[in-house]
Amino acid sequence: MKTTIISKASLLLGMIILLGSCDKKDDPTPRVSPDSNEAANNWILAVMSEVYYWLDDIRTPIAVTSDPTQYFNSLLNKPTDRFSAIYPDYQELINSLSGISLDAGYEFTLFRASESSNDVVAEITYVKKNSPAESAGIVRGDVITAINGTTLTLDNYQGLLGQIQETHSISYLSYNEGQDIYQAQEDISLTPIELQENPIYLDTVYTIGSQKIGYLVYNFFAPDPGNSSGSYDLELDEIFASFKSQSINSLIVDFRYNGGGYVGSAINLASLIAPGVSSTTVFSKTKYNDLISAAIPELNDVKTNFLDKSQNVGASLEGNAVYVLTSSRTASASELIINGLKPYMEVFLIGELTTGKNVGSVAFEDEENPQNRFGMLPIVSQSFNSLDESDYSNGFAPNIQALEYEERLKPLGDVNEILLRKAIEQITGTPSSARFKKLDRVDQGSSLDSKVRYGRMVENNIFK
Repeated sequence: MKTTIISKASLLLGMIILLGSCDKKDDPTPRVSPDSNEAANNWILAVMSEVYYWLDDIRTPIAVTSDPTQYFNSLLNKPTDRFSAIYPDYQELINSLSGISLDAGYEFTLFRASESSNDVVAEITYVKKNSPAESAGIVRGDVITAINGTTLTLDNYQGLLGQIQETHSISYLSYNEGQDIYQAQEDISLTPIELQENPIYLDTVYTIGSQKIGYLVYNFFAPDPGNSSGSYDLELDEIFASFKSQSINSLIVDFRYNGGGYVGSAINLASLIAPGVSSTTVFSKTKYNDLISAAIPELNDVKTNFLDKSQNVGASLEGNAVYVLTSSRTASASELIINGLKPYMEVFLIGELTTGKNVGSVAFEDEENPQNRFGMLPIVSQSFNSLDESDYSNGFAPNIQALEYEERLKPLGDVNEILLRKAIEQITGTPSSARFKKLDRVDQGSSLDSKVRYGRMVENNIFK
């Protein structure tokens, strides 16, 4: 697989270099300052005019002296293209895709405090390991009501949330299980640090009757923290080796917070799950625009195969099924796995309709102009499975619909947590006898929505 990626990278990059390689001695055009908007925008147009997937529908650009972000967005095929993006710093973009960011260490979902109030609360969905939030004792289900002493409201919450990238205080409530009430806690101050978030959040095995159920919470696709070690992929291999040694017969993969990431890590995970596959079995197919397909025969019929994995558990899964927990933020590389596994096994979805992203990106930087720090993730391809299916632009509908926030949040991995509980019920055929209070609230947004990796399907090490 790495050879295929490198081949495509070289070919794509070669096209861009050729585009700008005219003899400068014969070019009467006045020299453009390398740190100007015009230099950045010339680079943007050169790349997009070659690789953009909807090349026939690229828009007429605005003035070449415009802000580069506005210039880039003016080219996009809206509303079809929901996912092409540009970032002010290429290295920060790459760091973010690998889970490296300046962060206090908590993710949250926003809700109105009540139907009769304009107040907004931010409920903690998960806390990152080795983070300031974890050290401060913040846990999933805590509810933030104010930032820097100001109550969150519909009118001000966006501005207040912009303050959490720096040292900030939070006012919050914690749930008291015994008294069945939320109680105010002392305000705490949090200072963001550079975090290396591991995409593998939780793995465990449950023994329930005759079932041995492997459970994996996997929050984004990255092979390592940007050091080319492949450490996260290797850790995932070890987890599946443990699943296999414990003779699991059912598998639950939790993608509810997984908005995508690197394709290579998606292939790695899929290769640990699919039954009866090998390095000669097609996982996915990739289509590029007509210009690239005509100019470069190697990119006219791209097939990506599974990997040979001794840790694969597919043969032991009862009913030839895998259970996937989803939300409206399950996107891109997560959906690539769902689509890629479908020809080989039943993929049983529990949760919400997924985002619906069947197109992929490549990360581009201006290697010839170090003063242009912008990084781009334009849509350059569409993904299909081995049966040439790619009809999920509106998302994958769940087999069992459930919203995690329709109940009070329980810890991830708790067998009574709503999505995990419903998966276990489906596997065992035994409904839970416990009773849970339903909550009537509407998702107003999430900290995950602003993540660089949300809605991304990016090829690994494309310029390496």
